[in-house]
Amino acid sequence: MSSLWSRFNEEVVACRRCPRLVAHREQVAREKRRAYRDCEYWGKPVPGFGDPAARVLILGLAPGAHGSNRTGRPFTGDSSGNFMYPVLHRTGFASQPGATHCGDGLRLKDAYITAAVRCAPPQNKPLPAEIANCALFLDREIALLKNVRLVVALGRIGFDAYLNYLKRQGTLKSKKDFAFGHGVQYQLPDGRILLASYHPSNQNTQTGKLTEQMFTEIFRRAARLVAGTSSEAAQKRAVAAEA
Repeated sequence: MSSLWSRFNEEVVACRRCPRLVAHREQVAREKRRAYRDCEYWGKPVPGFGDPAARVLILGLAPGAHGSNRTGRPFTGDSSGNFMYPVLHRTGFASQPGATHCGDGLRLKDAYITAAVRCAPPQNKPLPAEIANCALFLDREIALLKNVRLVVALGRIGFDAYLNYLKRQGTLKSKKDFAFGHGVQYQLPDGRILLASYHPSNQNTQTGKLTEQMFTEIFRRAARLVAGTSSEAAQKRAVAAEA
């Protein structure tokens, strides 16, 4: 990545704007989960990850306490990532199905993953003020992602985070016409497509609210939609996603 990206990520990692989140992420990193007691936890804000030339932006909620907060990379080392990355691999967006740590060789292709909140929140529930504090980072990150054509919002908070971004940019006056639901799709005033999915949390995947087939179809659709507006390379990925 360029020096612009490097400086941006350094600012993300150094952030201490939210005292509650700072205290929680650092406490989790000190006390650890028994299964990871020999691991050195990241314990800091988690920067985004992926292809800086991506056409697909995947926008989630926040780092998991013992996943991203441990490994330092989105959706890495926890059950949500174990559910998501095989789907991204199958649909052509990831180089491999597994995500265990930052040095595992995983690369994203035409996709970039970030979150509405960069620090692990207690009970996975960030406060509105904490989401607002992180909005500055989201705005700057999207500005760096020049090629994004489609946003996959994972969960209602990710969905609202992108709509709020549009409001801050002055391209959307109200969110009232945008209802969250799995598989809903909207053409947005900024020219992008917003595609919503249930979040791949344990709560959703273990209860069957979100199945592997449902999640795979989201990213197959993302590949088709990007192929319809983008390059030959994206069209090839769409064909691979259908295989």
